[in-house]
Amino acid sequence: MKRLPQTAGNDTDDASEARSLRPAEVSRRRRIQQAETETARAVVHDEASNPSALSGPISIPHYMVEVFHNSPAAIIAINQQFDVCGLNLAGSAKLGVSCEDACTSSCKDLLRCRNSNGTLLCGTSNCPLTRVLHENKPIPAEELFLGVRTECSSEYSVSVIPAAMEAKPGVVFIARDLSTLKVANQVRANFVSMVSHELRTPLNSVHGFIDLMMQGHMGSLNEEQKKYLGYAQEGVQQLMAIVEDILFMTRSDSGQFEMKAQMVNVRVLAKQVVTSLKVQAMRAAVILEKDLPETPEPTPLIYADPQRMKQVLNNLVTNAIKFTPPSGTVTIRVRPHPTKKHMLLFAVVDTGDGIPLEDQPHVFERFYQSNHAMQSKMGGYGLGLSIARLIVEQHGGEIYFESVPQESAESSAPHGTTFYFTAPLYTGQDEE
Repeated sequence: MKRLPQTAGNDTDDASEARSLRPAEVSRRRRIQQAETETARAVVHDEASNPSALSGPISIPHYMVEVFHNSPAAIIAINQQFDVCGLNLAGSAKLGVSCEDACTSSCKDLLRCRNSNGTLLCGTSNCPLTRVLHENKPIPAEELFLGVRTECSSEYSVSVIPAAMEAKPGVVFIARDLSTLKVANQVRANFVSMVSHELRTPLNSVHGFIDLMMQGHMGSLNEEQKKYLGYAQEGVQQLMAIVEDILFMTRSDSGQFEMKAQMVNVRVLAKQVVTSLKVQAMRAAVILEKDLPETPEPTPLIYADPQRMKQVLNNLVTNAIKFTPPSGTVTIRVRPHPTKKHMLLFAVVDTGDGIPLEDQPHVFERFYQSNHAMQSKMGGYGLGLSIARLIVEQHGGEIYFESVPQESAESSAPHGTTFYFTAPLYTGQDEE
């Protein structure tokens, strides 16, 4: 594939070469070069400017042409008729098609976009090209499967940018192959899962023997011995909780997430959570409360996995207790959803210091640790909120938060954080 001409010297060389070729070959090379030029112009064009400017001559910097040709990402230009206008060397190699053949193909015949579930997007409203042309704004990154031929079909991180093709609407696909990254992530997940399984057995043994000693089966203990064994038992329980959380995440990543939905009484659920965390709240000198609908109201029922839903509330309330100062309050509140009548709205409200603004976009990221002094003091391993989001979304709900950091709140204004999540109301789903 020839590169775009840059100098007069190159033009002369091309002309002399063209005279030595057959007319058909010259015509073929010109079509390929024209397709490459149009694609490069679309890629380097400023999307914020007027797209009609592409109809006139554009001076393409040499280094931008080099980027287009040598980029390891596949770059494919497609017009509004879903015809392929051009692609770079990486696109040709990854999709297993020559530039000449690509430029006579449709998008469906070349890319055949599928989502992570393998569902074909061509001809649907979820087609990336259709979405970008309709909304006239780019898709920053989306994981898609591209390619028609089995041996060339891979998962890509795809950015789709609106760009004019010969003064008409079109898009440019920039696709980065994720195959190597996926393999590396799988190796890492397998390693973490293996280590976690290996840790689980000895931890269970240690926990069991400590429990036997605490119950006096190994002989009587004095108060000081019980005290220190209690500390050891608490530490082992924390390690077991970390191992279980890591195993939970690795199982969910491999599609082994199990959910046993049934009718759940929300009053019973909230009472169980408050009872199990009462000691932790007392140690932190934090008041733990419930705010449920008044007794005359029907008892709220949801359709969910009771253990998983309890895990969500446990994670959120534990987090709230950790970051609420002494004499503060943590409240579990339940209300009907104001707009979604088939959902129930849970809220965990605290009067803590709030989440710093710079940390708020990363709250649900795995293993994210804030540099905030309070985070360093409280510790944690950054999986609780990720697990809560995963469970809520598996139930068809959503989770989000509102937070007013202490440093940004006015002196008289309240500060703190409220985490909200929704769960489906029970309407006899298990009887269907």
